[in-house]
Amino acid sequence: MRMTPEGTLRPSPVSGFKVSDETLLLSVCPGINIKPRQQFNAIKDDVWGEYISMQYAWAADPEVRYKGSTGGVLNALGRHLLTSHQAAFIYQVKADPQAPIQSIATMSETREDVLNDTASRYGPVAPLTGLLQALDRNEPFAVIAKPCDLSAIHNYAAHDERVDRLISHRLVMVCGGQSTAQKSRDLLKESNIEEQNVTLYRHRGYGNPGPTRIESSDGKTLEISYQELWKDESSWGIESRCKVCPDALGEASDIAAADVWPGGSPVGEDEGFNGIVVRTDAGSRLVVSAVDAGELVLGDEISVEQFNDFQPHQVNKKIALQARYKGLADAGAPIIDAPDSRLEILGERLTAEESEHERVGTARRFKS
Repeated sequence: MRMTPEGTLRPSPVSGFKVSDETLLLSVCPGINIKPRQQFNAIKDDVWGEYISMQYAWAADPEVRYKGSTGGVLNALGRHLLTSHQAAFIYQVKADPQAPIQSIATMSETREDVLNDTASRYGPVAPLTGLLQALDRNEPFAVIAKPCDLSAIHNYAAHDERVDRLISHRLVMVCGGQSTAQKSRDLLKESNIEEQNVTLYRHRGYGNPGPTRIESSDGKTLEISYQELWKDESSWGIESRCKVCPDALGEASDIAAADVWPGGSPVGEDEGFNGIVVRTDAGSRLVVSAVDAGELVLGDEISVEQFNDFQPHQVNKKIALQARYKGLADAGAPIIDAPDSRLEILGERLTAEESEHERVGTARRFKS
C-alpha cells in the first residue's frame, strides 16, 4: 500500500502475483464482499444488525478515560485482555513515529503500549499489513480496528483456520468513514507547519471529544477544537468507498464502541462516554470480565431509538444504500456484495423521490 499525492493509500503493483493470489484477494476484500457474523441468540435490528446488548460504558481508570477517544472503552478492554492473559498482544494502529500524521499497524504487548497508542486516528491507514505476521506468532491476540478491517478478517477466516483459533476478540469503533490525508495537510498548511517537522499529531482524546493538537520540531504548536475542525462537512475528504459502506457499525465484531452525542455531534467537552454494542457471547463475557476486574464501568442501557439519534449519519446512509447501489450500477461501477445487510428492507423507508435523488446523484458523482 502506497500513499498517493492525493493523500490516499492505494495498492501498488507487485511482482510474482499469481492468479490464486488474486482469487484470494477478491474473496477477502471488504470492498467486494461483506458478511456479518451470525449470533443465534441475538436481538435483530435492520439498521444495527444482530446484538446482545446496548449500553453506556467508559474506562474505570480516569487517565484512560481522559486520554482515550470518547470514553476509553476499547483502550480499557485491550489493557484488560493483556492483564487477564486472554491475549498475548493487541493488534491495532498507532501514529507513525516517522510521519505522525499517518498511522501504521502495531502489536501492543503491554498496558502502557495500549495507552500510548490510544485515540482515534483520522486519515488513511492499512491496518492489516501485518496480520499474517501476527498470526505467525501462534499466540492468542485481539484486534482493534475499523469495521471494514474486521470484515476482511472475517472473510479471511474461511481461508485460514488460525483466524478463529488465535484471534480471541474482535473490537471495533463505529466508523464515520476514512478521511484522506489531505484534510490533515490542509490544516498544516493553514498553520504554517511543515509536515516533515511534525512531532505530534493527535486527532482526539485528552477530553471528549478532545482537541486536535499538533506539535513540531521547530517549536510551533496548534490546538483546535473538534467542532471547529469538522464543522464543514464538505471538507471531510471521506473516501468514496466509505460513502457506500454497508457496515460502518461493525457487524463482524464482538463489541462495537460508538460516540453517543445526542443529535450526532458534540456541543462541548464531557467526561467521556461510549455506547457499546455487544454482538457476541465472547463480547458479553469480556464486558463482564472487565467490569469484575475494575477496568470498565457500565451505565444505563441504550435503546435502538437512542442509538439512531446518536448516529444519524449512519442511519441515513444505510437507508440510502440500496438506491446508491442502483446508481453505481447505472454508471457501470462495481457494487459491494452485502446480501445479509438488509439494504432492500431499509431502502423501502425512502420515498420514490428520495430514492431517485440518491440513485441519480450517485451515478452522476461516479461518472464525474
